This record gives sequence, structure tokens and C-alpha cells, in this order.
Amino acid sequence: MNILRFLEEFPNETSCKSHFKEQRESQGVKCKQCGCEKHYWLQAKWQWQCSSCNFRTTLRSGSIMEGSKVSFHTWYLAMAFMTFSKKTISASELQRQLDHPKYDTVWRLMHKIREGMGKRYALYHLEGASEFDEGYFEKATSEFVKLKRGRGSQRQLNVAVMAESTPLEDIETGKKQRQCRYFKMKVLSDHTAETINETIAESFKETSIIFSDKSTSYVDISNFVEVHLAEKSDKNTNKTTLKWVHIAISNAERTLLGTFHKIKGKYLQNYLNEFCYKLNRRYFKDRVFDRLTIAMATSYW
Repeated sequence: MNILRFLEEFPNETSCKSHFKEQRESQGVKCKQCGCEKHYWLQAKWQWQCSSCNFRTTLRSGSIMEGSKVSFHTWYLAMAFMTFSKKTISASELQRQLDHPKYDTVWRLMHKIREGMGKRYALYHLEGASEFDEGYFEKATSEFVKLKRGRGSQRQLNVAVMAESTPLEDIETGKKQRQCRYFKMKVLSDHTAETINETIAESFKETSIIFSDKSTSYVDISNFVEVHLAEKSDKNTNKTTLKWVHIAISNAERTLLGTFHKIKGKYLQNYLNEFCYKLNRRYFKDRVFDRLTIAMATSYW
């Protein structure tokens, strides 16, 4: 999606609402009252009515936009600007582009979109041969963090970095692609084996093969996947066995710090959500915006 196509397809509020309605219906509308998934549309009310209990569902209800008073057109503009490039945009720059009077409103809007991105890719599990390691975000002050690799002090936030590194092979030529497939990043509350096990269980399929270093927190990983292979961490391991997770950490550092300089630790996961969402769709080109509207329209609860 580029700016010219966006202006052509979404010139006003009605066009955005109509498109959002279509996206919600494509994902299915579920009644909060009785759970029924069969509804009919009330055009005059811009609401769905349950065919079973007559409970009405608004256009925003059950989506990331629920409770928001920001117009659909502003939501769509924000999603467009956040997907125009592989990098990201600051809230102050988006506020300027939208000509919006309140910075706080734009900032909250962007974080709701990032939450939607995180909820979307949380639905999927990594599989096949995958890498697992941790990146460390050093606390610059009591609130802000900066990225840094390597373990160390209590002044660091642990981030699980996962990469589905199964090489894709062309059936006809037998040539294997060098690209990694999908990535995940999750801020960890601590470095204990219990936290690592929980992350592995919710991020990987049981048939996965995981490569990692020999951290003492990784001793139970084999209980949750098909095979766990651990190697002693050194420069060679980081360039071969755990190549993609370290590339992802470096790219996150350049992307996030190049735009924000400082990030509050409690919002770090949201920024990583955006980074991974766009990284996993790096070959989608103009379709990233379209996929994001689906993520915003999907009900996750």
C-alpha cells in the first residue's frame, strides 16, 4: 500500500468503515452474549445482530479498536503510515502527518496497533529447525532501555529471540534458500528455567528441532520439542548455529534505536511486536497494510 493507492481506496470515513466491516465478517463475528457466530447486518445502526439472542455487536466491539473514539479514517491512516516502510515511525512524526492536536492520542493509537500485531503473530507457532537465544536490553535509566547483547547485570531486560531457520529447498533445482522464515521476540520476566519453558511451549510446535547455547536455563527444553541441540556459546556458534537470532537482535537495535533513541521498558514488547510483525512480512510488499487491517479486525477474546 502506497499513499496514492490509499487515498484512492480510503478517501473518507465511510470507505474505511465499510472495509473494516468486510474484514471483520471475513474473520467471523462472534456474539459475546451466547457465542453464536450467525449474525445479520443492521445498516441503519452499523451493527450486527445475533440471530439467536438478538444481542447487538458494534463495528468496533471485540476488535483492537473497541472503546476507541478515534475515527476509522485516522486508524487507517495510522496503520498505513506504520506499514509504508520496513522501519517504523515515531509518534511525534505521525502526529505531524495526521495533523492531530494531541500527541497522547496518537501515541496510544500506535501502541494499540502494536498490540494487535503481537496478538496476530502470537497465534502462530514456529516449527522445523529453529534457533533460540536471548537478547539483553540494558536499562539506561529507571524507565528507559537500550539494546545490548550478552548476559550480565540486574539492569538488563531479557528478551527471548526465536528464529525458524529451516532452509527452504527448491524441488526442481535442489537449491536451498539462505533466508530465514519467521521470527518471534518476547520480553521475559526473568531468566529462570520455568519462564524459558513457558516461552518454548507457547512459541514452538512439539515437532520442532531447537538449537541453542548451553545455558543452565535451557535444560528442560527437550521436554517440549522433538529435539534440543545445545552448543557452547562462542563467536563461531553465533555466526553459524545461532546466526539468525543474532542478526535479528542487531537489526532490532538499528531499527528501534535509530527512531526512538530511548524506549520505556514496560512498552518494549509493543515495539518488538511491530518489529517482528513487519520482519515476518518483509516479502509481502504492498500487502502488509491489507494484512494489518485483518489483524485489527480479528477478535482475540
